[in-house]
Amino acid sequence: MSIFSSLYVGMSGMRTNEGAISVIGNNIANVNTVGFKASRAVFADILSQTILGSAGATQQGQGAALAAVQRLVTQGALLGTNVTTDLAINGDGYFIVGEDPGGHQYTRNGQLQIDENGYLTTVEGLRLQGYAATDGVLATRLSSLEVNSIQAPPLATTEIAMDVQLNRADFEPLNAVFDVNDPEGTSQYQQSITVYDSLGEAHQVEVYFTQTSPGQWEWNAVVPQGDIDGTDTRDGTVVAAGSLVFDEQGNLQTENQSQSTVQFFGAAPQDLTFDFGEAIDDGGDGSGSSSYAATSSLNFVNQNGYGVGTLSYLEIDPDGNITGTFTNGREQLLGRLALARFQAPDQLNALGDNLFAESEMSGEPIIGVANTGGRGEIFSGALEQSTVDLTNEFTQLITAQRGFQAASRTITTADEMLVEVVNLKR
Repeated sequence: MSIFSSLYVGMSGMRTNEGAISVIGNNIANVNTVGFKASRAVFADILSQTILGSAGATQQGQGAALAAVQRLVTQGALLGTNVTTDLAINGDGYFIVGEDPGGHQYTRNGQLQIDENGYLTTVEGLRLQGYAATDGVLATRLSSLEVNSIQAPPLATTEIAMDVQLNRADFEPLNAVFDVNDPEGTSQYQQSITVYDSLGEAHQVEVYFTQTSPGQWEWNAVVPQGDIDGTDTRDGTVVAAGSLVFDEQGNLQTENQSQSTVQFFGAAPQDLTFDFGEAIDDGGDGSGSSSYAATSSLNFVNQNGYGVGTLSYLEIDPDGNITGTFTNGREQLLGRLALARFQAPDQLNALGDNLFAESEMSGEPIIGVANTGGRGEIFSGALEQSTVDLTNEFTQLITAQRGFQAASRTITTADEMLVEVVNLKR
């Protein structure tokens, strides 16, 4: 090897360590980048030259080269944020973003948001992919996940449960027959209940209780006539009726219902079935409604209908199921996140913006759901921190700096030797 070759050997050392410093600098710059995976420079010696004798005994190296920059695909620490749409993967896998199946991109950055169209997206606006749900049933094909523009459909009221205390001492025989045109004058007690029609519209039902003889009551459920025919008429019409009989101890002996069907204006017909307790004649214990010599009151009321609901809260479980809670109190499955895993994730092509694309070396994406097929679980309200270790990076930075300085000294020494050679002519 000539002195000139020594110059190039020293230069290769400087270039190699210069590349290492670039890798280290990139790591340090991304110490706070969500989901970032640190890289390291991989050095390799350059093919040696055999100058005399057998190979291996008299070989001289030709310097060093930066053989590769290896991405270290390790798990980052999870940092809680309490933001429901912040997601982190604990284990293997990548979120899938982008709508074009041929152009899907992948990321570990779970900083998501809901856009103006109700879709879950990255901060760059790429839509998150998964399996959408229709009426709680998951689809089998990937699609963008729409969550915020979904409404929970209404349910018409069909069952009403009431526990009432009816004053047995409140008996007026002259007003023992209920008159829908004079409901308050022909009843001893009334209670208002909200019910819903098939369109989700709320209606007020007034239930009037009239004691026909001690311990025997008739009840009538009344709504304004305008709710039936769509006019402004406020006169009442009976939509459900029945009777209650209490024994000598004030327990519910018998209950029956003689009328139940109603059709609110513009809505489908519906039955209103009232339940006042566990009547003894029906095999119950007489609990629920009662008739004692005490003030009439409502102890319990419940009905099974509800109106249209809009999304008020999202919940994402470790399996990636997205459940919405709506303003009408309903819960509904909205979709399930999809994850992709690769045989060689360190060979993915980095695209910037925390995004990756598959490459020939990474293999095809293996797409499925969390907690299956080797994919990790999903944590809502958390983000995966960068895997950069500043202590290690600064140590490597010092090592690379010293390597660069030492290689430069090789060039300086070779230059001084060349000066001596030139001076031989003097």
